[in-house]
Amino acid sequence: MTTEERDAGIHVLPLTVEYGGREITITPTLVETERGPILIDAGPEGAREGIRTHLRSLGYELTDVWLILVTHHDGDHAGGLAALLEDVDAVVATHRAEAPYVCGEREPIKGDGDRYPPADVDIELADGVRFPTLAGPMEVVATPGHAPGHVSLYLPEGNLLIAGDALVADGDEPLSGPKPHFTPEMEQATESVGRLADREIDHVVCFHGGYVDRGTERIREIHEELRA
Repeated sequence: MTTEERDAGIHVLPLTVEYGGREITITPTLVETERGPILIDAGPEGAREGIRTHLRSLGYELTDVWLILVTHHDGDHAGGLAALLEDVDAVVATHRAEAPYVCGEREPIKGDGDRYPPADVDIELADGVRFPTLAGPMEVVATPGHAPGHVSLYLPEGNLLIAGDALVADGDEPLSGPKPHFTPEMEQATESVGRLADREIDHVVCFHGGYVDRGTERIREIHEELRA
């Protein structure tokens, strides 16, 4: 993450956590607003203390978070939500197609029956919704495929994309498409990458891989590779 992004109020929060019987590195993101910080993705169960430590290093407490925005319902993104809500009275937002999985009405698509603790959803997002932030407007971009209601977040004033799992940066390439093994609807996910390729993007934050200094040109290449 560049100094400009940090100064503009966007902070990556890399965490190494146990998930699915192995150790993984994930990257929730904090976006500052006049009301306080927005946390994008809660991480899996066990991520709360790592998030708390990151926030304190930035001069915040967990209780300062007013909105937790969940990009989709997979356990590594939403599994720690209920634990976070024990410590913070935050509004929870996710896409309307993800809400039933987060709140426990449906079992997670990729779960093994041992689901994470459910949590109430307060706001059901739709494509195009915008939130005011210190880095300018942050737009919800529907990017389904990896999950039915997966969303990414686009900040046009900084040409920054917070991709969730619509793109990844933890493989051989600096930036790649969604992982087929974890993406039930690859054709739909490919269309979503095409939607992102239409945006003016200079850099990307991936939940798996963190900050990448790549943008529209690479995303268009990924779209072509996926369509081939």
